[in-house]
Amino acid sequence: MRSTTTQHRSTTRDRAKARRRRRLLAPALALGLLLGLTATPGLTPPAAAVGGSFTDNLDTYNTARWHKADGWTNGGMFNAGWRADHAWHNGGVLGLNLDNTSCPGGCSGRPYASGEYRSNELYSYGRFEVRMKAASGSGIVTSFFTYTGPGDGQPWDEIDVEILGKNTRQMQTNYFTNGVGGHESVIDLGFDAAAGYHDYAIEWWNGGTINWFVDGRLVHQENGSRGPLPTRPQRIMMNLWPGTGVDGWLGPFNYTGQRTATYEWVKYTQY
Repeated sequence: MRSTTTQHRSTTRDRAKARRRRRLLAPALALGLLLGLTATPGLTPPAAAVGGSFTDNLDTYNTARWHKADGWTNGGMFNAGWRADHAWHNGGVLGLNLDNTSCPGGCSGRPYASGEYRSNELYSYGRFEVRMKAASGSGIVTSFFTYTGPGDGQPWDEIDVEILGKNTRQMQTNYFTNGVGGHESVIDLGFDAAAGYHDYAIEWWNGGTINWFVDGRLVHQENGSRGPLPTRPQRIMMNLWPGTGVDGWLGPFNYTGQRTATYEWVKYTQY
């Protein structure tokens, strides 16, 4: 089994490839146009890594369930390095800070630092839920998503909830299967996601659909008509990051002080 460091670096390279391609076609991404990425050869997933149902109130750092990204960057369009101390627990929430703290060495000299929270295990079909408050500001992304890749011994699959700081009254959905993405859709929320906490859910069915919910209301569905849906177990992840070279998608990022996204709880129900 690969070491944690090797796994992180492999995952980073995998995500960086796609981010570089997205950077080149950012305006198309924002409009939800199709983008083909190179598929990674199939590998057998580690069955023992698949986790069961849970609810985590995020009051404390549960190291049996989660780990904090630390000492590297996802590369490409990510203009921040991850620091473990930028993911914190206080007042019953998980917070992710984005600031201009130095992040030398493994963070590739990025000018900003931020936090990323990742599940230790992978999770298959089910309902993935979070209650969160996004950060606002041009050029940044608050996320809740599922992801796997070569670092997990699998091809790249991913299902996304992203709040772009340039317009926190909208949510962007997306998915990747075998490294092929470009399935973006933009959803009008009817509220400001940075002004308060709201519930976001991804319902991933073995029968061939992915449903996205906001505060219990179905807002979007994918049924494979735009491309095959993910099938492989994935990690549950949350991060906050500023972009670079993707102004057409995220808007320009100008640092004016610390930004923070907060998460009240995460729940997974196995189907």
